[in-house]
Amino acid sequence: MEKTKFERFSLKPFIIEAIKKELNFYEPTEIQERIIPSILNGESVIGQSQTGTGKTHAYLLPLVSNLEVDKKEVQIVITAPTRELAVQIHKEVTRLIEFTNDEITAKCFIGGTDKQRTIEKLKTQPQIVVGTPGRINDLVNENALIVNRVRSLVVDEADLMLDMGFIKEVDMVAGKMPEKLQILVFSATIPEKLKPFLKKYLDNPRFTHVAPKQPTAAKIEHVLVPSRHRDKIKLVHDMLVSFNPFLAIVFTNTKKKADEVADGLIARGLKVGRIHGDLSPRDRKKMMKQINDLEFQYVVATDLAARGIDIKGVSHIINYEIPTTELDFYIHRVGRTARAGSSGIAVTIYETSDEDALIKLEKMGVEFINRDFVAEEWKELDDRKRRQSRKRVADEVDALAKSIVQKPKKVKPGYKKKMGREMDEIKKRKRRLDRKKK
Repeated sequence: MEKTKFERFSLKPFIIEAIKKELNFYEPTEIQERIIPSILNGESVIGQSQTGTGKTHAYLLPLVSNLEVDKKEVQIVITAPTRELAVQIHKEVTRLIEFTNDEITAKCFIGGTDKQRTIEKLKTQPQIVVGTPGRINDLVNENALIVNRVRSLVVDEADLMLDMGFIKEVDMVAGKMPEKLQILVFSATIPEKLKPFLKKYLDNPRFTHVAPKQPTAAKIEHVLVPSRHRDKIKLVHDMLVSFNPFLAIVFTNTKKKADEVADGLIARGLKVGRIHGDLSPRDRKKMMKQINDLEFQYVVATDLAARGIDIKGVSHIINYEIPTTELDFYIHRVGRTARAGSSGIAVTIYETSDEDALIKLEKMGVEFINRDFVAEEWKELDDRKRRQSRKRVADEVDALAKSIVQKPKKVKPGYKKKMGREMDEIKKRKRRLDRKKK
Protein backbone atom coordinates (compact mmCIF):
# COMPACT_ATOMS: atom_id res chain seq x y z
CA MET A 1 0.00 0.00 0.00
CA GLU A 2 1.27 3.48 -0.87
CA LYS A 3 2.85 5.38 1.99
CA THR A 4 1.41 8.60 3.36
CA LYS A 5 3.35 11.54 4.74
CA PHE A 6 1.23 11.30 7.91
CA GLU A 7 3.37 8.31 8.88
CA ARG A 8 6.07 10.64 10.20
CA PHE A 9 3.72 11.63 13.06
CA SER A 10 3.43 9.29 16.05
CA LEU A 11 -0.15 8.33 15.23
CA LYS A 12 -1.55 4.91 16.12
CA PRO A 13 -1.56 2.31 13.28
CA PHE A 14 -5.38 2.31 12.98
CA ILE A 15 -5.34 6.11 12.38
CA ILE A 16 -2.75 5.68 9.60
CA GLU A 17 -4.91 2.92 8.11
CA ALA A 18 -7.98 5.21 8.20
CA ILE A 19 -5.96 8.00 6.53
CA LYS A 20 -4.93 5.67 3.71
CA LYS A 21 -8.10 3.67 3.16
CA GLU A 22 -10.92 6.01 4.18
CA LEU A 23 -9.70 9.61 4.09
CA ASN A 24 -7.30 9.15 1.17
CA PHE A 25 -4.95 11.83 2.52
CA TYR A 26 -1.37 11.75 1.32
CA GLU A 27 0.18 15.01 2.52
CA PRO A 28 -0.81 17.08 5.60
CA THR A 29 -2.15 20.61 5.07
CA GLU A 30 -0.16 23.46 6.64
CA ILE A 31 -2.28 23.60 9.81
CA GLN A 32 -2.13 19.80 10.20
CA GLU A 33 1.66 19.86 9.79
CA ARG A 34 2.06 22.53 12.46
CA ILE A 35 -0.56 21.46 15.00
CA ILE A 36 -0.68 17.62 15.08
CA PRO A 37 2.68 17.23 16.95
CA SER A 38 1.62 19.81 19.60
CA ILE A 39 -1.74 18.08 20.21
CA LEU A 40 -0.05 14.66 20.42
CA ASN A 41 2.22 16.18 23.13
CA GLY A 42 -0.85 17.25 25.13
CA GLU A 43 -0.34 21.00 24.53
CA SER A 44 -3.20 23.50 24.39
CA VAL A 45 -3.51 25.18 21.00
CA ILE A 46 -5.14 28.17 19.34
CA GLY A 47 -5.43 27.53 15.60
CA GLN A 48 -6.43 30.43 13.37
CA SER A 49 -7.20 29.47 9.80
CA GLN A 50 -9.82 29.89 7.11
CA THR A 51 -12.48 27.39 6.13
CA GLY A 52 -11.22 24.49 4.02
CA THR A 53 -7.69 24.31 5.51
CA GLY A 54 -8.15 20.85 7.07
CA LYS A 55 -8.45 21.97 10.70
CA THR A 56 -11.07 19.34 11.65
CA HIS A 57 -8.63 16.50 11.01
CA ALA A 58 -5.80 18.61 12.48
CA TYR A 59 -7.39 17.98 15.89
CA LEU A 60 -9.32 14.72 15.31
CA LEU A 61 -6.35 12.61 14.18
CA PRO A 62 -4.13 13.29 17.23
CA LEU A 63 -6.99 13.35 19.78
CA VAL A 64 -8.45 9.99 18.68
CA SER A 65 -4.92 8.57 18.49
CA ASN A 66 -4.22 9.66 22.11
CA LEU A 67 -7.48 8.20 23.46
CA GLU A 68 -7.06 5.67 26.31
CA VAL A 69 -9.35 2.93 25.01
CA ASP A 70 -9.43 1.00 28.32
CA LYS A 71 -10.98 3.94 30.20
CA LYS A 72 -14.74 3.94 29.67
CA GLU A 73 -15.27 7.61 30.56
CA VAL A 74 -15.66 10.90 28.69
CA GLN A 75 -12.16 11.90 27.57
CA ILE A 76 -12.76 14.26 24.61
CA VAL A 77 -15.49 16.91 24.27
CA ILE A 78 -15.83 18.74 20.93
CA THR A 79 -18.18 21.74 20.80
CA ALA A 80 -19.51 23.25 17.56
CA PRO A 81 -21.81 26.29 17.08
CA THR A 82 -24.34 24.61 14.77
CA ARG A 83 -26.10 21.26 14.81
CA GLU A 84 -25.10 20.57 11.22
CA LEU A 85 -21.41 21.12 11.97
CA ALA A 86 -21.62 18.91 15.10
CA VAL A 87 -23.21 16.09 13.06
CA GLN A 88 -20.52 16.51 10.41
CA ILE A 89 -17.65 16.32 12.95
CA HIS A 90 -19.24 13.24 14.57
CA LYS A 91 -19.40 11.61 11.13
CA GLU A 92 -15.64 12.21 10.69
CA VAL A 93 -14.97 10.68 14.14
CA THR A 94 -16.90 7.50 13.20
CA ARG A 95 -14.89 7.21 9.96
CA LEU A 96 -11.71 7.05 12.06
CA ILE A 97 -12.82 4.70 14.84
CA GLU A 98 -14.17 2.11 12.40
CA PHE A 99 -10.55 1.07 11.80
CA THR A 100 -9.70 0.11 15.38
CA ASN A 101 -10.08 -3.38 16.84
CA ASP A 102 -10.75 -1.80 20.25
CA GLU A 103 -14.14 -0.49 21.21
CA ILE A 104 -14.23 3.32 21.03
CA THR A 105 -17.57 5.04 21.67
CA ALA A 106 -18.54 8.43 20.25
CA LYS A 107 -21.88 10.21 20.64
CA CYS A 108 -23.35 13.39 19.16
CA PHE A 109 -25.57 15.59 21.36
CA ILE A 110 -27.47 18.45 19.72
CA GLY A 111 -30.52 20.57 20.46
CA GLY A 112 -33.86 19.69 18.92
CA THR A 113 -33.65 16.02 19.99
CA ASP A 114 -35.42 14.26 22.87
CA LYS A 115 -33.38 15.18 25.96
CA GLN A 116 -34.91 12.54 28.21
CA ARG A 117 -34.16 9.75 25.77
CA THR A 118 -30.58 11.04 25.49
CA ILE A 119 -30.22 10.98 29.30
CA GLU A 120 -31.42 7.36 29.40
CA LYS A 121 -28.78 6.39 26.82
CA LEU A 122 -26.05 7.94 28.98
CA LYS A 123 -26.03 5.13 31.52
CA THR A 124 -22.83 4.19 29.69
CA GLN A 125 -20.59 7.22 29.17
CA PRO A 126 -19.13 7.71 25.66
CA GLN A 127 -15.39 8.35 25.36
CA ILE A 128 -15.83 11.04 22.69
CA VAL A 129 -18.61 13.64 22.84
CA VAL A 130 -19.44 15.98 19.96
CA GLY A 131 -22.26 18.49 20.21
CA THR A 132 -23.66 21.99 20.55
CA PRO A 133 -22.73 23.85 23.77
CA GLY A 134 -26.33 24.31 24.95
CA ARG A 135 -27.22 20.61 24.84
CA ILE A 136 -23.86 19.50 26.34
CA ASN A 137 -24.29 22.03 29.16
CA ASP A 138 -27.85 20.75 29.83
CA LEU A 139 -26.63 17.15 30.07
CA VAL A 140 -23.77 18.15 32.40
CA ASN A 141 -26.19 20.07 34.66
CA GLU A 142 -28.48 17.02 34.80
CA ASN A 143 -25.46 14.96 35.94
CA ALA A 144 -26.14 12.73 32.94
CA LEU A 145 -22.84 13.57 31.23
CA ILE A 146 -19.82 13.27 33.52
CA VAL A 147 -17.02 15.60 32.42
CA ASN A 148 -14.82 15.75 35.53
CA ARG A 149 -12.20 13.45 33.97
CA VAL A 150 -12.15 14.99 30.47
CA ARG A 151 -8.64 15.37 29.04
CA SER A 152 -9.31 17.50 25.94
CA LEU A 153 -11.89 20.16 25.07
CA VAL A 154 -12.25 21.47 21.50
CA VAL A 155 -13.95 24.79 20.76
CA ASP A 156 -14.51 24.78 16.99
CA GLU A 157 -15.48 27.92 15.01
CA ALA A 158 -14.95 29.96 18.22
CA ASP A 159 -15.68 33.36 16.62
CA LEU A 160 -19.03 32.11 15.33
CA MET A 161 -19.67 30.56 18.78
CA LEU A 162 -19.16 34.05 20.21
CA ASP A 163 -21.42 35.70 17.59
CA MET A 164 -24.21 33.24 18.33
CA GLY A 165 -23.93 33.74 22.10
CA PHE A 166 -22.77 30.20 22.94
CA ILE A 167 -19.38 30.98 24.46
CA LYS A 168 -21.11 31.36 27.87
CA GLU A 169 -22.26 27.71 27.74
CA VAL A 170 -18.78 26.58 26.66
CA ASP A 171 -17.40 28.49 29.66
CA MET A 172 -19.89 26.76 32.01
CA VAL A 173 -18.98 23.29 30.67
CA ALA A 174 -15.23 24.02 30.83
CA GLY A 175 -15.63 25.18 34.44
CA LYS A 176 -16.74 21.64 35.44
CA MET A 177 -13.73 19.97 33.80
CA PRO A 178 -10.35 19.23 35.45
CA GLU A 179 -7.96 22.13 36.00
CA LYS A 180 -5.30 20.36 33.95
CA LEU A 181 -7.15 20.36 30.65
CA GLN A 182 -5.94 20.42 27.07
CA ILE A 183 -7.97 23.10 25.27
CA LEU A 184 -7.96 23.41 21.49
CA VAL A 185 -9.57 26.55 20.07
CA PHE A 186 -10.09 26.92 16.32
CA SER A 187 -11.32 30.10 14.72
CA ALA A 188 -11.15 31.99 11.42
CA THR A 189 -10.63 35.23 13.39
CA ILE A 190 -9.71 36.04 17.01
CA PRO A 191 -12.07 38.89 18.03
CA GLU A 192 -11.30 41.02 21.11
CA LYS A 193 -14.40 39.68 22.90
CA LEU A 194 -13.04 36.13 22.66
CA LYS A 195 -9.79 37.02 24.44
CA PRO A 196 -11.15 36.94 28.06
CA PHE A 197 -12.27 33.31 27.51
CA LEU A 198 -8.87 32.38 26.04
CA LYS A 199 -7.01 34.09 28.90
CA LYS A 200 -9.17 32.33 31.51
CA TYR A 201 -8.53 28.79 30.28
CA LEU A 202 -5.33 28.79 28.27
CA ASP A 203 -1.97 29.16 29.94
CA ASN A 204 0.76 29.80 27.34
CA PRO A 205 -1.02 27.97 24.49
CA ARG A 206 0.69 27.22 21.18
CA PHE A 207 -0.71 29.82 18.78
CA THR A 208 -0.72 28.84 15.12
CA HIS A 209 -1.95 31.24 12.47
CA VAL A 210 -2.12 29.85 8.97
CA ALA A 211 -2.51 32.92 6.78
CA PRO A 212 -4.22 32.03 3.51
CA LYS A 213 -1.88 32.31 0.53
CA GLN A 214 -4.87 33.89 -1.15
CA PRO A 215 -8.19 34.73 0.52
CA THR A 216 -10.25 32.30 -1.57
CA ALA A 217 -9.67 29.16 -3.63
CA ALA A 218 -7.59 29.72 -6.77
CA LYS A 219 -10.26 28.42 -9.14
CA ILE A 220 -13.10 30.76 -8.12
CA GLU A 221 -14.15 33.39 -10.65
CA HIS A 222 -15.46 36.43 -8.71
CA VAL A 223 -18.01 38.32 -10.82
CA LEU A 224 -19.48 41.72 -9.92
CA VAL A 225 -22.92 42.59 -11.34
CA PRO A 226 -24.42 46.08 -10.79
CA SER A 227 -27.99 46.03 -9.46
CA ARG A 228 -29.05 49.18 -11.42
CA HIS A 229 -32.42 49.39 -9.65
CA ARG A 230 -33.64 46.19 -11.31
CA ASP A 231 -35.90 43.53 -9.79
CA LYS A 232 -33.13 41.59 -8.04
CA ILE A 233 -35.13 38.39 -7.62
CA LYS A 234 -35.84 38.32 -11.36
CA LEU A 235 -32.16 39.03 -12.03
CA VAL A 236 -31.11 36.13 -9.77
CA HIS A 237 -33.69 33.83 -11.39
CA ASP A 238 -32.44 34.69 -14.90
CA MET A 239 -28.79 34.19 -13.89
CA LEU A 240 -29.55 30.81 -12.27
CA VAL A 241 -31.42 29.59 -15.35
CA SER A 242 -28.53 30.78 -17.54
CA PHE A 243 -25.95 28.98 -15.37
CA ASN A 244 -27.96 25.74 -15.08
CA PRO A 245 -25.68 24.88 -12.10
CA PHE A 246 -24.94 21.50 -10.59
CA LEU A 247 -25.83 23.16 -7.27
CA ALA A 248 -26.08 26.91 -6.54
CA ILE A 249 -26.37 28.68 -3.18
CA VAL A 250 -27.89 32.18 -3.06
CA PHE A 251 -26.78 34.02 0.10
CA THR A 252 -28.79 36.74 1.86
CA ASN A 253 -28.02 38.67 5.07
CA THR A 254 -31.26 37.96 6.96
CA LYS A 255 -33.73 35.09 7.46
CA LYS A 256 -36.59 37.35 6.28
CA LYS A 257 -34.76 38.16 3.03
CA ALA A 258 -33.88 34.46 2.51
CA ASP A 259 -37.59 33.56 2.66
CA GLU A 260 -38.50 36.46 0.37
CA VAL A 261 -35.91 35.40 -2.25
CA ALA A 262 -36.76 31.67 -1.96
CA ASP A 263 -40.50 32.39 -2.31
CA GLY A 264 -39.82 34.69 -5.29
CA LEU A 265 -37.74 32.04 -7.08
CA ILE A 266 -40.33 29.31 -6.34
CA ALA A 267 -43.06 31.62 -7.75
CA ARG A 268 -40.99 31.81 -10.96
CA GLY A 269 -40.94 28.03 -11.29
CA LEU A 270 -37.67 26.93 -9.62
CA LYS A 271 -37.47 24.15 -7.02
CA VAL A 272 -35.61 25.82 -4.16
CA GLY A 273 -34.35 24.66 -0.77
CA ARG A 274 -33.64 27.03 2.09
CA ILE A 275 -31.35 27.03 5.15
CA HIS A 276 -31.68 29.56 7.97
CA GLY A 277 -32.02 29.72 11.74
CA ASP A 278 -35.85 29.86 11.81
CA LEU A 279 -36.22 26.31 10.50
CA SER A 280 -37.06 23.75 13.20
CA PRO A 281 -34.29 21.21 13.97
CA ARG A 282 -36.28 18.49 12.19
CA ASP A 283 -36.81 20.67 9.11
CA ARG A 284 -33.13 21.65 9.02
CA LYS A 285 -32.03 18.02 9.25
CA LYS A 286 -34.50 17.04 6.51
CA MET A 287 -33.37 19.98 4.33
CA MET A 288 -29.66 19.07 4.68
CA LYS A 289 -30.47 15.47 3.70
CA GLN A 290 -32.46 16.62 0.65
CA ILE A 291 -29.64 18.97 -0.43
CA ASN A 292 -26.98 16.27 -0.03
CA ASP A 293 -29.24 13.83 -1.93
CA LEU A 294 -29.30 16.42 -4.78
CA GLU A 295 -33.06 16.98 -4.59
CA PHE A 296 -32.46 20.72 -5.07
CA GLN A 297 -30.46 22.50 -7.75
CA TYR A 298 -30.90 25.85 -5.97
CA VAL A 299 -30.60 26.72 -2.26
CA VAL A 300 -31.21 30.09 -0.58
CA ALA A 301 -29.31 30.48 2.69
CA THR A 302 -28.17 32.89 5.38
CA ASP A 303 -24.58 32.88 6.64
CA LEU A 304 -25.42 29.91 8.89
CA ALA A 305 -24.62 27.73 5.85
CA ALA A 306 -21.37 29.56 5.11
CA ARG A 307 -19.48 28.35 8.16
CA GLY A 308 -18.46 24.74 8.57
CA ILE A 309 -21.38 23.04 6.82
CA ASP A 310 -20.01 20.90 4.02
CA ILE A 311 -22.46 20.89 1.12
CA LYS A 312 -20.83 18.90 -1.67
CA GLY A 313 -20.90 19.82 -5.35
CA VAL A 314 -21.61 23.57 -5.09
CA SER A 315 -20.71 24.98 -8.52
CA HIS A 316 -22.12 28.53 -8.16
CA ILE A 317 -22.56 31.10 -5.38
CA ILE A 318 -24.73 34.19 -5.76
CA ASN A 319 -24.44 36.94 -3.14
CA TYR A 320 -27.87 38.57 -3.29
CA GLU A 321 -26.32 41.22 -1.05
CA ILE A 322 -22.85 41.84 0.38
CA PRO A 323 -22.44 40.78 4.06
CA THR A 324 -23.00 43.83 6.26
CA THR A 325 -21.73 42.75 9.70
CA GLU A 326 -18.52 40.84 8.82
CA LEU A 327 -16.85 41.07 5.43
CA ASP A 328 -15.07 37.78 6.28
CA PHE A 329 -18.43 36.13 5.59
CA TYR A 330 -17.83 36.84 1.89
CA ILE A 331 -14.78 34.53 2.13
CA HIS A 332 -16.81 31.88 4.00
CA ARG A 333 -19.68 32.08 1.50
CA VAL A 334 -17.58 31.69 -1.62
CA GLY A 335 -15.59 28.98 0.16
CA ARG A 336 -18.57 26.65 -0.34
CA THR A 337 -17.55 26.31 -4.01
CA ALA A 338 -14.29 25.34 -5.77
CA ARG A 339 -13.48 22.81 -3.06
CA ALA A 340 -10.93 19.99 -3.41
CA GLY A 341 -9.38 21.53 -6.52
CA SER A 342 -12.59 21.97 -8.55
CA SER A 343 -13.62 25.34 -10.04
CA GLY A 344 -16.53 27.61 -9.15
CA ILE A 345 -18.23 30.92 -9.93
CA ALA A 346 -19.19 33.51 -7.28
CA VAL A 347 -21.49 36.32 -8.46
CA THR A 348 -22.07 39.37 -6.26
CA ILE A 349 -24.90 41.81 -7.00
CA TYR A 350 -23.86 45.24 -5.72
CA GLU A 351 -25.34 48.67 -5.13
CA THR A 352 -23.37 51.94 -5.49
CA SER A 353 -23.48 52.18 -1.65
CA ASP A 354 -21.39 48.95 -1.48
CA GLU A 355 -18.28 50.63 -2.88
CA ASP A 356 -16.41 50.81 0.47
CA ALA A 357 -17.05 47.11 1.11
CA LEU A 358 -15.86 46.19 -2.40
CA ILE A 359 -12.64 48.18 -1.93
CA LYS A 360 -12.00 46.36 1.38
CA LEU A 361 -12.57 42.97 -0.29
CA GLU A 362 -10.13 43.94 -3.04
CA LYS A 363 -7.57 44.92 -0.38
CA MET A 364 -8.08 41.43 1.12
CA GLY A 365 -6.96 40.04 -2.25
CA VAL A 366 -10.27 39.31 -4.02
CA GLU A 367 -9.97 40.06 -7.75
CA PHE A 368 -13.32 40.89 -9.33
CA ILE A 369 -14.43 40.66 -12.97
CA ASN A 370 -17.04 43.27 -14.01
CA ARG A 371 -19.98 41.88 -15.97
CA ASP A 372 -23.68 42.44 -16.46
CA PHE A 373 -26.52 40.10 -17.36
CA VAL A 374 -28.86 41.74 -19.89
CA ALA A 375 -31.48 40.10 -22.13
CA GLU A 376 -30.27 36.61 -21.12
CA GLU A 377 -26.69 37.40 -22.15
CA TRP A 378 -23.49 38.09 -20.21
CA LYS A 379 -21.72 41.33 -21.17
CA GLU A 380 -18.22 42.43 -20.14
CA LEU A 381 -18.16 45.83 -18.42
CA ASP A 382 -15.40 48.38 -17.94
CA ASP A 383 -13.69 48.18 -14.58
CA ARG A 384 -15.99 50.11 -12.24
CA LYS A 385 -12.97 52.00 -10.80
CA ARG A 386 -12.09 53.21 -14.29
CA ARG A 387 -15.62 54.53 -14.72
CA GLN A 388 -15.44 56.24 -11.32
CA SER A 389 -12.04 57.69 -12.17
CA ARG A 390 -13.40 59.04 -15.47
CA LYS A 391 -16.35 60.63 -13.65
CA ARG A 392 -14.02 62.09 -10.99
CA VAL A 393 -11.77 63.68 -13.68
CA ALA A 394 -14.85 65.09 -15.44
CA ASP A 395 -16.06 66.57 -12.12
CA GLU A 396 -12.63 68.11 -11.47
CA VAL A 397 -12.56 69.70 -14.97
CA ASP A 398 -16.09 71.08 -14.46
CA ALA A 399 -15.06 72.58 -11.11
CA LEU A 400 -11.96 74.16 -12.70
CA ALA A 401 -13.98 75.67 -15.57
CA LYS A 402 -16.59 77.06 -13.16
CA SER A 403 -13.88 78.66 -10.98
CA ILE A 404 -12.35 80.47 -14.01
CA VAL A 405 -15.51 81.62 -15.81
CA GLN A 406 -17.26 84.05 -13.49
CA LYS A 407 -20.76 85.45 -13.92
CA PRO A 408 -20.46 89.05 -15.26
CA LYS A 409 -21.45 91.88 -12.90
CA LYS A 410 -23.68 93.42 -15.60
CA VAL A 411 -25.82 90.68 -17.08
CA LYS A 412 -26.60 90.93 -20.80
CA PRO A 413 -28.96 88.72 -22.88
CA GLY A 414 -27.30 85.44 -23.87
CA TYR A 415 -24.68 85.62 -21.07
CA LYS A 416 -25.34 81.98 -20.04
CA LYS A 417 -24.58 80.68 -23.54
CA LYS A 418 -21.40 82.77 -23.66
CA MET A 419 -20.29 81.41 -20.25
CA GLY A 420 -21.05 77.88 -21.46
CA ARG A 421 -18.88 78.34 -24.58
CA GLU A 422 -16.00 79.72 -22.48
CA MET A 423 -16.26 76.80 -20.04
CA ASP A 424 -16.30 74.28 -22.93
CA GLU A 425 -13.16 75.88 -24.36
CA ILE A 426 -11.36 75.63 -20.98
CA LYS A 427 -12.39 71.98 -20.64
CA LYS A 428 -11.04 71.18 -24.13
CA ARG A 429 -7.71 72.86 -23.35
CA LYS A 430 -7.45 70.98 -20.01
CA ARG A 431 -8.12 67.62 -21.71
CA ARG A 432 -5.52 68.37 -24.43
CA LEU A 433 -2.94 69.18 -21.74
CA ASP A 434 -3.78 65.99 -19.82
CA ARG A 435 -3.38 63.89 -22.98
CA LYS A 436 0.03 65.46 -23.72
CA LYS A 437 1.21 64.66 -20.17
CA LYS A 438 0.27 61.01 -20.67
